[in-house]
Amino acid sequence: MSEFNNVKITKKANVYFDGKVSSRSVHFEDGTLKTLGFMLPGEYEFNTVEKENMEIMSGSLEVLLPGSVSWQKIQGGESFDISANSKFSLKVSEATDYCCSFIK
Repeated sequence: MSEFNNVKITKKANVYFDGKVSSRSVHFEDGTLKTLGFMLPGEYEFNTVEKENMEIMSGSLEVLLPGSVSWQKIQGGESFDISANSKFSLKVSEATDYCCSFIK
């Protein structure tokens, strides 16, 4: 899906890692939440509360998923899932555009 219809967007950005990662929250009529974001090159660790699906629209990164010992390369057009109540690490090698879906 290349666009969202009938949504509310929070104007204030979510800013992490000294501004190297930022996103905006997109609220859907059915109560679901997504964030649209952008990451600059760097290494980052995130924590989850809910299960998440991270879709990479452009750019590339490596992800170390919970319980894994090897990094997985992800490029634009690919996605990955992260389990609830866990943490994952990213090595972002180039400016990366993403959409994160929170799954209840």
